[in-house]
Amino acid sequence: MSNKEAFFNHITEGYASKGEFLTLGAGMLEEETITNALVNIPLKTLNRHGLIAGATGTGKTKTLQVLAENMSEKGIPVLLMDVKGDLSGLAQASSGHPKIDERHEKIGIPFDAKKFPVEILTISEQDGVRLRATVSEFGPVLLSRILDLTETQAGIVSIIFKYCDDNQLPLLDLKDFKKLLQFITNEGKDEIQEEYGRISSSSTGAILRKIVEIEQQGGELFFGERSFEVDDLTRIDEEGRGVISVLRLTDIQDRPKLFSTFMLQLLAEVYETFPEQGDSGRPELIIFIDEAHLVFDEASKALLSQIESIVKLIRSKGIGLYFVTQNPKDVPEDVLAQLGMKVQHALRAFTAKDRKALKLASENYPDSEYYDTEEVLTQLGIGEALVSVLNEKGIPTPLVRTMLRAPMSRMDILSEKEIQEVLDNSKLVKKYNETVDRESAYELLNDKIKRINREKEKDEEESRSTRRNSSSSRKSTRMNPIVKVLTSATFIRSVFGILKKVI
Repeated sequence: MSNKEAFFNHITEGYASKGEFLTLGAGMLEEETITNALVNIPLKTLNRHGLIAGATGTGKTKTLQVLAENMSEKGIPVLLMDVKGDLSGLAQASSGHPKIDERHEKIGIPFDAKKFPVEILTISEQDGVRLRATVSEFGPVLLSRILDLTETQAGIVSIIFKYCDDNQLPLLDLKDFKKLLQFITNEGKDEIQEEYGRISSSSTGAILRKIVEIEQQGGELFFGERSFEVDDLTRIDEEGRGVISVLRLTDIQDRPKLFSTFMLQLLAEVYETFPEQGDSGRPELIIFIDEAHLVFDEASKALLSQIESIVKLIRSKGIGLYFVTQNPKDVPEDVLAQLGMKVQHALRAFTAKDRKALKLASENYPDSEYYDTEEVLTQLGIGEALVSVLNEKGIPTPLVRTMLRAPMSRMDILSEKEIQEVLDNSKLVKKYNETVDRESAYELLNDKIKRINREKEKDEEESRSTRRNSSSSRKSTRMNPIVKVLTSATFIRSVFGILKKVI
């Protein structure tokens, strides 16, 4: 048996699947693509999470696009974080190209240009279905971790939530939360202290500064109503294809705090909402997090711990998380250890630091008799990657250099007119883009503060009136010394005595 035949058997046996699967591409021996040595991924292991890594310009985004298309075709809904703004093209079919035909001939897979059902979402001022969440939905623990508060400050946040629950004060947006901080520091200080204990004004000031930081990054657009229901991420279209939700984040790169806040809240909401699925054979939802370092770079230790816990637990809900980044080291080790599928595009080694990172990256993959992993990582062309996934038994498949299939949809962005057409056909725009500003803690506390001030003014006026009456009373009973003498009993008796004698 030739080396080429042995390699073909190695790949076809390693990536065989008895159940449903999607095809990523075909295996390569050195630089030769072995036709029909297909790299298949079982649908049942897609909820074991994944990593797509590689230097800028090596094809990470197109790999993400290929995976999203194939998942959609299999009826799996997808959520994409579109940080660079080049994924909206999923809504239009590819225009084709001779190089695409050549690539697919080498792979042994027919090319079929298609468009896919797309929903455009936003958490900023861009056009799209607006994603929001209320402060109450975060809860005191998650909100405190996002704000990176001390234990004392987190205790104050818990008191705020408890006070709102006890007094039926809806806590919806940052305006509500700031008003509560003001209230418990000033007008409501005595009430809070009597019911819940003393609160330091320096601590409330520190919390307020953290709130302002998020607010300055656009948090006022994200916090509020109407809250987005995560079930709307799991829709299937009339043809049985999973809807691909593209979250536009092109204006978020310089606001990492808002991005990490959104991501953690979304993952927590998905985990709380979705039922336990067990081994159903296919995931309920796949989430791709592009530029994943934006999530981790700004995260505190407490926040990282929360993310790691969710990554470990959320797969039992049928949710797969796929992190897209330049280098595996951008992802914390405890999270990286949970990622079953790894697609590694080329890495560059221009400096000693690069070579060290390259060596560490190569150690994330299984050993291979066909490749020197560290060397191959610098030789991969655009649209090529080293791939290892989990088979149906949960065992890592052989490492294989893969020529990836091309996206079936457009490898470019939509025009403004095309984006508007997508939005015009969206049912979710009508559902979520109406501005809702119902009476909440801000308005109710303003009314309460006015009542407190009116009562305070009334008490002060009554007190002043009492003092005036008291002062007047004292004046009327205080006699002039001469009058006092003239009206004394002795004086009266003397006068009457004199009068009697005269008479």
